[in-house]
Amino acid sequence: MVPGLTDDSLAEKLIDLALKRGADAAEVLQSRSRSRPVFFEANRLKQLETSAALGTALRLWINGRPGLAVAYGNVDPEAIIDKALAISALNDPENIDLVAGNSRHYPDMGQEVPVEQLIEWGQAMIDRIRSAYPEVICGVDVECDVETTRILNTKGLDCHYSDATLSSYLSADWVRGDDFLSVSDGQTQRDRLEVDALTDQVLQRLAWAEESAEVNTGRMPVIFTAKAADMIWGTLQSALSGKRVVERSSPWSSALGEQMTSPRVTLLQDPEAGPFSCPFDDEGTPTQRLVFIDKGVVTLFYCDRAVGRTLGAGSTGNGFRPGLGSYPTPSLYNTLVEPGTRSLEALIASINNGVLVDQILGGDPGIAGDFSVNIDLGYRIHRGKLIGRVKDTMVAGNVYTALKDNVELGSDGDWNGSCYTPSVLLDGLSVTSG
Repeated sequence: MVPGLTDDSLAEKLIDLALKRGADAAEVLQSRSRSRPVFFEANRLKQLETSAALGTALRLWINGRPGLAVAYGNVDPEAIIDKALAISALNDPENIDLVAGNSRHYPDMGQEVPVEQLIEWGQAMIDRIRSAYPEVICGVDVECDVETTRILNTKGLDCHYSDATLSSYLSADWVRGDDFLSVSDGQTQRDRLEVDALTDQVLQRLAWAEESAEVNTGRMPVIFTAKAADMIWGTLQSALSGKRVVERSSPWSSALGEQMTSPRVTLLQDPEAGPFSCPFDDEGTPTQRLVFIDKGVVTLFYCDRAVGRTLGAGSTGNGFRPGLGSYPTPSLYNTLVEPGTRSLEALIASINNGVLVDQILGGDPGIAGDFSVNIDLGYRIHRGKLIGRVKDTMVAGNVYTALKDNVELGSDGDWNGSCYTPSVLLDGLSVTSG
């Protein structure tokens, strides 16, 4: 448990009180966290912080009617029960489907590091950038987060684990006359940050941007780096949601077993992969390794317990809450796209005329898959080489169409948020230059 927050028996008190007040069933989801962020601004250490939080969500059912109440900090259990009961009276009855089990303490993941190490990592990144580009202004956020998640219900389930993650965000602003360039990248790891790798990525982007280049309007191949490719996979994640299948709002609602993308695309989740892994979802269902797209064929939709019951397939361990005050809904906790065999450099070398996209401005394509985004940071590819940074340029297309044919994935897999993805080469996208 995260120290500094008392009343470790709050969850048990809520379960006991709920039953005494006439609840048919009850569930408590509790999240305790402690964060230690370190901030650098304008190349200097600016601020150190330490914060702790305790959030508790109670779900109960009275005559089958659900009620949800949330509280933060140490609060009166009776007050939470009263709120949940009041909300329950307003709702219609539903099936009560709680995970049965016993007490399970999953292994803790990750190790904390002292704040002195966070400061050292942050300063080292700034020193390397400034050594190569003295005129660049750097900002760095480095943070250690420890979170303990616990689920307790009236069917005997009591599971919990703690997760310590390290994250960093590095930005480099370069002003050259009227030209302003901002390069940024981030990293989330357990146990140790790979600050040299993060710094190398930013230095590489700065080097590529030393020259400017023009690009003609037209259709051409476009490479999305691992940092930018998450836009593409977000659409597929939405299409694979069991909730959207039930609502018939997914274009893949009837695609199970069908070839929907290039055979080069395999998309999966793995509960033991990377810094976003977790042993159980927010309903207490154990997570598992699942393949959703296997060489272009849709093999599975992800579900929580309610959606899984509707589809007749059961939960896949993907019932997560957007926030403590929300009910569980099908969500992906991490997504992995299997990398290809050729490096990013080899993909670039294969293109005679195209664009490399590294940072974008604009919303995600949404479930329809259509996108038109401004390139915040991108480069012209000419005869297999990057010849300079492009400006005032947009790229547009449709995710589903682009992933059908002429797709190639790089070998440079990396975490972009909770999505592990390589660079992606898509052919025939529309590029517009101002």
